[in-house]
Amino acid sequence: MSNIFLRSILLILLFLSANGSLRAQVGSDEFSAALDSARALEDNKKDSVEFSSKYIRFATLDMLKYATFTKQIDTTHRNFQYYNPQNHPWNPSMNLGSYGLATRDLLFNPSKTIGFQHGFHALERYLYTSDSVTYFRARARYSELYSVGFFFEDQVFKAKHAQNIKPNWNMGFDYQATNTDGYFLNQDYNDRKGAVFTWYESPNKRYNFLANIALNKLDAPENGSIVNDNFFKDETVTTWYSQITRLRGQRETRPYTKWNDNGLFIRQSYYIGRLDTVNKNLPEMEIHPTNTIAHNTYIRQQRFVFFKNEDDLNNAFPAANFRLVHDTTKITTISNEFTYTFYLRAKSLLKNEAKLNAGFQNDLIWVEDSLTNDFLQNSSIKGDFSYKFSDKVDFNLSAHQIVVGHNFGDYLYEARADIAVGKYLGKISLGAYSQNKSPERVFTDMNYTYHQWKANLEKTKTQNLSFTYSHPKLGFKGRLEYYLINNYTYFKEVDNPNDNPNLDKVIEPAQLGSLNFLKATVEQNFKFGKWHLDNRVVYQKSDAMDVLATPELYTWHSFYYDSRWFDVLNISIGMDVRFNTPYVAPSYSINTGQFYNTNYKLEFSTYPIVDFWATANIKRVNLFISNNFTNQYVYPKGYYTVRRYPMNPANFRFGASWKFYD
Repeated sequence: MSNIFLRSILLILLFLSANGSLRAQVGSDEFSAALDSARALEDNKKDSVEFSSKYIRFATLDMLKYATFTKQIDTTHRNFQYYNPQNHPWNPSMNLGSYGLATRDLLFNPSKTIGFQHGFHALERYLYTSDSVTYFRARARYSELYSVGFFFEDQVFKAKHAQNIKPNWNMGFDYQATNTDGYFLNQDYNDRKGAVFTWYESPNKRYNFLANIALNKLDAPENGSIVNDNFFKDETVTTWYSQITRLRGQRETRPYTKWNDNGLFIRQSYYIGRLDTVNKNLPEMEIHPTNTIAHNTYIRQQRFVFFKNEDDLNNAFPAANFRLVHDTTKITTISNEFTYTFYLRAKSLLKNEAKLNAGFQNDLIWVEDSLTNDFLQNSSIKGDFSYKFSDKVDFNLSAHQIVVGHNFGDYLYEARADIAVGKYLGKISLGAYSQNKSPERVFTDMNYTYHQWKANLEKTKTQNLSFTYSHPKLGFKGRLEYYLINNYTYFKEVDNPNDNPNLDKVIEPAQLGSLNFLKATVEQNFKFGKWHLDNRVVYQKSDAMDVLATPELYTWHSFYYDSRWFDVLNISIGMDVRFNTPYVAPSYSINTGQFYNTNYKLEFSTYPIVDFWATANIKRVNLFISNNFTNQYVYPKGYYTVRRYPMNPANFRFGASWKFYD
């Protein structure tokens, strides 16, 4: 392990040398002189758009639905070490251990979508969808290279480029590739994904055109878990990779789950009537319309595949004699949405504003699997009303109702109010929503090799109330949420009171009559000079915790030192500690890609997980190095979040990103 650490340090020094801001020398005087030289370049550079990130700006779809405005790109290294979407401390997960494998939220986060939903979620955290695309406005060419891994198990590469064809027309692309080795046989995940995008604005600022093509190819191998259920207690274990897994096929018989998810998105909008301009002719200029008409088209094709071609010698599947399995679901969706938005505000004054938005959406859906070929259709109406009084009160009401089609009767009604109590008293947010949602298709129709059902399930009804208080100056944010859910839908193992081996790992959809759920989240960040302590604590309580399979308590704490040296180098060095209380761990159904509750309520022991890390920023270069699950060197030897799938051992990771805009 010391050799790996030494190589990591050497690689960091190599990047520092290559950056050109620091020239590595033998003595400390030479090192300081190099930093002074870099500082002089930074201080004395020309005042040009080619050297300033303030002119590299971006917008998202949600931003442009409200008005034409942009934000400056983020050049900081805050949270740069959290490259793995499985391990975001603000949204922790349970998973099969290695990067890219099936993942489920650790905390309770119910979906607020309605209408047709396919129900495959295990690889969603790795998708790059059309909604994820950012659109740029860059006076200079903007590029970014990002890489994690090199000689480590996780290798992530990203390349982004955006360039103005004309001052009002930008085009670009975003490419991402991942290869991982994993720690057991058949954990070598890989993906290729990205997007090509464009944003055009007419010279009179009234017409906007957005378009993107997003492509995803995710390849997650399946090993069915390791055979040794006493893995961490077995003193004879010498290497992880030597452990026997339930599925061992290689090359053409390699078992896998593959997702292909491709989409084309086009949006056209036109502003009618008076335009109000803020910060005219500045990079942060905003164009606020009084009337907007818009049309969105979204074409998406998704393909979910599970494949194996080997005998089930180690009982990875329900009892059956199937050697070759090739289960596939293909979904094609064409959505068209028309909206009209009206704004009422005093002329050239944005502090008091009322907005009314009305829309109509039609979805055409084709669903294919091994037995069925269905065509579905939904038509829905949307609307929202908001009123903003200065910067003190922002009130919003919204409604989304399916009025015709396969999911007729689905609705989502929501109300929200943000109230600024005072400059020194913080902000209060009140929220409530009512949702009536059809079960996802995997719960009602399944035609796979090991699992078949056609279930007549009730809609899930959710009532939610929330209260949030935040005080940025004190670094505090607290949120309290209450849910009342009827017909909560989940997967469970079929009842097996006589321990019939033929029913082992056979799952079925189930619904719970009603449940109450309370969730309290507290975030408090402290600062003592250059020392920081960030904290997040989530408490969850329900009368159905075993069904929800979620811990009662989750905590995350980050203690770090943050400093700026010689006006050039900004560095943070710290440690994270996360912990959750024991919960009834779910199992994973391989061919359906679903997490489910078993008949045997098993709770794993849980331990604090400690990570050490360092991040740095040198002009346009961000770096990080981390050692994750460091306390494995002391205690414990390992841990689980999903039954039979050990989590990753202690590991080093290194990453770097470069931004170019000159």
